[in-house]
Amino acid sequence: MKRKNKTSLVGSAILCAMLLASCSGARQETEVRLVSISSMERIGQDQPLSGSDQALISGARNEVESFQVVVGAITKNIRVVAAEISDLRGKTASVGRENITLFRAEYARVRRSSPRAELPPGLYPDPLVPFIDPETGKPIEPFSQYRVRWGTPFISSGFEMYALPFDVWKGQNQPIWIDVYIPRETPAGEYTGEFTVTFDNYPMPHGQSAENLKTKKLSLPVKLTVWDFTLPDGPTHRNHFGRVNWQIPRLFGAAGNSERNRDIELRYCRMLADHRINPPIPSSLMPEVNPDGSLRIDPLRHEALSKFIRDLHVTDFEIPGPGFSDMTTANRAKAIRYYRDYYNYVKNNGWDKRAYVYMLDEPNLKENYEEVLALGQMIHEASPDLRCLVVEQTYKQDPEWPDIDPAVDIWCPLWAFIDRESINEKIAHGDEVWSYTALSQRTPPYHPEYEKLKDFDSPYWHIDALLTSYRTPTWINWQYNITGLLYWSAVQISESRTGIMDPWLLPAFSESENQFNGGGYLLYPGVPCGIDGPISCIRLKNIRDSMEDWEYFALLEQLTDRQTVTSLVSEIAPDWWSSSSDPEKIQMIRGKIAGEIARLNNGKK
Repeated sequence: MKRKNKTSLVGSAILCAMLLASCSGARQETEVRLVSISSMERIGQDQPLSGSDQALISGARNEVESFQVVVGAITKNIRVVAAEISDLRGKTASVGRENITLFRAEYARVRRSSPRAELPPGLYPDPLVPFIDPETGKPIEPFSQYRVRWGTPFISSGFEMYALPFDVWKGQNQPIWIDVYIPRETPAGEYTGEFTVTFDNYPMPHGQSAENLKTKKLSLPVKLTVWDFTLPDGPTHRNHFGRVNWQIPRLFGAAGNSERNRDIELRYCRMLADHRINPPIPSSLMPEVNPDGSLRIDPLRHEALSKFIRDLHVTDFEIPGPGFSDMTTANRAKAIRYYRDYYNYVKNNGWDKRAYVYMLDEPNLKENYEEVLALGQMIHEASPDLRCLVVEQTYKQDPEWPDIDPAVDIWCPLWAFIDRESINEKIAHGDEVWSYTALSQRTPPYHPEYEKLKDFDSPYWHIDALLTSYRTPTWINWQYNITGLLYWSAVQISESRTGIMDPWLLPAFSESENQFNGGGYLLYPGVPCGIDGPISCIRLKNIRDSMEDWEYFALLEQLTDRQTVTSLVSEIAPDWWSSSSDPEKIQMIRGKIAGEIARLNNGKK
């Protein structure tokens, strides 16, 4: 029952290399090798190079499917000066290069292990530096310095983090991450192309000028299989990943209410939406609040909000707090007016089905339970159909505390706090259940099955955890009829004890004496790349893939029944404490589900 595959990244890579050598014999050594690895794998800079000599990926229409190409310098240092991918061509159509995005994976520094880390300290590929700046449409200019003549000041240009060119030293690796978007109109079938790097020797031989330096090319075949079904535009699996606007002034030096701040916030929202995460709705688009608690609807704001929801495929609408206190006492009538107006506003615009109020985060005291009860009663009086979410498990922390069930419509327990029996009871009574992760908490003593589960770990979201921990949560949610996923933040970047607030240098959130590598953030600030916005990461890409997997489950359920889907999902995720960490097995079961969807869809035609 304990989660498997706790071996180190280094140990896994050495084992893979030995197996490859024993199966296929020694490969002929060359200057440079290109190998493909899956989106759920990572390779260290100094690990023995292993992988496939061809990239094989599969996906549905309107899906983004990823793979990695690792550039390995075998016998000498090299400099890669260009990397590109061709159109992927099929019998009657192509997936053009304009639908393919390339990134260079940068290595994050894990100096000290997260609690219960599966992997050791070291360098881990995580932030993804884009080959093309998404705002300018141009490559990121590399940093350089020069001076006109000796004794004059240096003139600097470019940025510290860029995609090309890059150096790979002898015996080291550099991963390239590739996103392939499959357009809606793409016919099902097979598509082929190739990924090519252009490189030269670096440093240059003594006495040789850059103009005379010869370059070489090396290619790797790519094969895409497009399945005959289409994913929806927005996520059907509900989710909440926190707000982003409060960090922007600190990270980018943008004034709090400036146009630049709002532009950067929108770029963060767009990147989350691109990864099937419901973006937090900027407060600058929301209705304003009158002194009596009623809403003031500005036509321009409303038009901008409608466009935001439409363009970013927003499917969940979090109704924000009113901005005043004493909502259940002195300002109760004012609060009722606020929530009633807000619910009517979202209902009149067709946004009510997935609207909710985030009431309280982890009510860990008796008085917090009493606060939840009072808030829920007030909100339901304002609008009985407005659903109230609380980040709490589906059983009491203390049997002597009040029952908050009448106040709660959406329960959101931590992964290690999940209890199947009480979840089923809440769902049977008409409530909804999401799941939630933060830090690395284990099953609490008040869990109904504590003695059975106390020594086991659920997945944790840290850089020094296996990437499958980011892929399997929606699979596990399906097992429990859990319909949403909550993460406490995608941008929580705090100062270290040395005053550093930069995940490129110190990718950790500190709590007490513990350090949580990558905890609370999935978006790196683009400042070192000269980008006024976020940089994605490998962990976020795997969450996107997990959200896409859920769409497969939902589509197959529509064509068959829930039990059919659950039997397949069970092969990967029977419960929260024993999900698979095998990328090949996950891809195999995903392929089975896709095959069933395509077969049943064709049978209906």
